[in-house]
Amino acid sequence: MQDDGPTTYVVGDVHGHLDELLAALADAGLVDDEANWSGGEDHLWFLGDFVDRGPDGIGVIDLVMRLADEAADAGGQVQALLGNHEILLLGMHRFGETEVPSDFGPRSFARSWEMNGGQLTDQEAVTDGHIEWLISRPAVELVGRHLLMHSDTLEYLVWGGDIEEINENIQEVLDSDDLVEWWEVWRRLTTRHAFRGPNGADVATQLLTVLGGEQVVHGHSVIADQLGIAPAMVDSPYEYANGKALGVDGGVFVGGPCLVVKLPWSPHEPGDETP
Repeated sequence: MQDDGPTTYVVGDVHGHLDELLAALADAGLVDDEANWSGGEDHLWFLGDFVDRGPDGIGVIDLVMRLADEAADAGGQVQALLGNHEILLLGMHRFGETEVPSDFGPRSFARSWEMNGGQLTDQEAVTDGHIEWLISRPAVELVGRHLLMHSDTLEYLVWGGDIEEINENIQEVLDSDDLVEWWEVWRRLTTRHAFRGPNGADVATQLLTVLGGEQVVHGHSVIADQLGIAPAMVDSPYEYANGKALGVDGGVFVGGPCLVVKLPWSPHEPGDETP
C-alpha cells in the first residue's frame, strides 16, 4: 500500500487462462489461497480479452465479477475494460453466421470467432448476466496519469473526442442490433501498433493530449512480438515511445507470463510485475 492512497494494478489479456491469472494475482497479494480478494483498498484494472484462445474464459469473467464485489466490500476496486475479444464473443452470441455486408468478401462474427481462437465452451457457458456485465464495461478510462485502453490504436477516436463520449457511443452500439456498427467496433479494435516506430511518441502524445493522461497503458499486442523474443523470455511490461506507452500483454496464451503490473511502473523497483 502506498502512503498517498491505494495502489493501482493492471492486468492485460488473460484469454481464458484462469489458473495462471490466479497464481499471478496471488503473487501480487491481491487474492488469498482460496482466491478471495485480499487487496484491501487497492485498485485492480483488467484491460480486456478475458475470453478465446484459452480453456476457461467464462471462468475468468466469473472471477473478475466476484472480485469486483469483494473488493468493493473491502473499500477497494476491481474494474474491467472491453477488449476486442469481448466484442467477438458477444457478436458471435448475438449474430452468429449472419453475413456482414461487405465489399471485401464473406464476413461474419462466426467466421472471425473461429479464426481467432473462439472456444465453444465459452459460448455454451455465457449467460445473460455475463452479457449484461460485459456490455456495460467502458472501453477507455483515465486513472490518475494513466490512459487505460485495450488496443494500442487511435481508432477509439472514431467514437468521440473525449472518454465519456467514446464510452457512450460504443455502449450505444452494443445496446443495438446494428450488425454493421457492431462489426466496426470489432474491426477497429483489432488494429494495433499505433505507438511504434519513429513517430510513436508523437502519436501517443497526440492521443494523450485529446483524452488526458501522461502514459497510455494497453494490452492487445503481445510484448514478445513487440520485442522479437520468445514469449517465455518476457518478465516485465514493455515501456516504449519515449515512456508514453506501456504494453502489459505478456502473451500468456503463447507461453508468456500473466503480468500483474503496478502503476506507475518502474523497471528499477522489484516486485512491480508478476511473471
